[in-house]
Amino acid sequence: MPSEHAMPRSLSSSMLTWLRAFEAVARHGNFTRAADELHITQGATSQQIQRLEQALGFRLIERGTRPLGLTGEGERLASVVEASFAQIRHALADIAAPGGATPITLSCSPSFAMQWLTPRLSGLRRGRPRVDIRVFGEFHRLDMAGMASEQLQAAIRYDPGDYENLTARGFLDEYLIPVASPAFMDAHPDIGAKGLLAGEWLLHDARPWVGASELQEWQSWLDETGLRCADLIAGKRFNLAMLAVGAAVAGEGIAMGRTAMVMEELQRGTLVAPFPFAVRSPASYHFITTPAHTVQVDLICDWLQREGEAFAAMRTEVLHASGIALIPGAKY
Repeated sequence: MPSEHAMPRSLSSSMLTWLRAFEAVARHGNFTRAADELHITQGATSQQIQRLEQALGFRLIERGTRPLGLTGEGERLASVVEASFAQIRHALADIAAPGGATPITLSCSPSFAMQWLTPRLSGLRRGRPRVDIRVFGEFHRLDMAGMASEQLQAAIRYDPGDYENLTARGFLDEYLIPVASPAFMDAHPDIGAKGLLAGEWLLHDARPWVGASELQEWQSWLDETGLRCADLIAGKRFNLAMLAVGAAVAGEGIAMGRTAMVMEELQRGTLVAPFPFAVRSPASYHFITTPAHTVQVDLICDWLQREGEAFAAMRTEVLHASGIALIPGAKY
């Protein structure tokens, strides 16, 4: 596209207006929704994008495509302006918040939130009174546009940690260990002695992380221990890890436990390990943010790193004392 103007050297009020319109269109992938957010007409939104393209000298949006697409230049600019406007919004929230305490919305899987995160939050709040954290139980896939539209400042996810245009910092690795109730073990005394594992006894988390199969964790554990299950696909399915663990506590079978979820139950004796092996999972717990984030978000990340290190040290001590070997896993 030929340019009618020299490349702008400063951000004029007009340029900022056009960039704001482009950010909304890129984030929504739709002129109509962007116009609704900006409280202007669709035609005015399209005109602002055209003026921005004229000022820059290249196209940003591939017109006539469904859904709306960005050019290569548009993709590069979108990632920058989305992060920049997000940083401005966070800074304004910091300044406007009473006493400097900015509410931080944290997305986290319900199972991890209930079993590991929530019992530790009082320590975060005691030591960091300026951090106001609000936890939302959810586990959908994250991207920059989604976090911006949902006004999520941060998230915790259990997965391999491959995120484009987001910052994913691992704060706790995970080990997989089958668990069952003492009553279930009493009813099936040959399990530990002979390595017997029947598929009908298994309790599956049907979606351990986005993109994983419902058998991923069990298969990873079996591959590393050399044990076999004749009918791995059998057993009961649950859509949350804590439901599968709850079924194990109730004596319904053997769940594949994540140590962050079952350590307390193992220490209390309400769950036991039928096999003396804990295998490192292909997934870890990651703290996920957009590139632009607040000081409060960094405080939460630092706190999670320390809590993760403390838990990992305690886990090693408890499992070793119980005669359970920690196996690194194929990925590591």
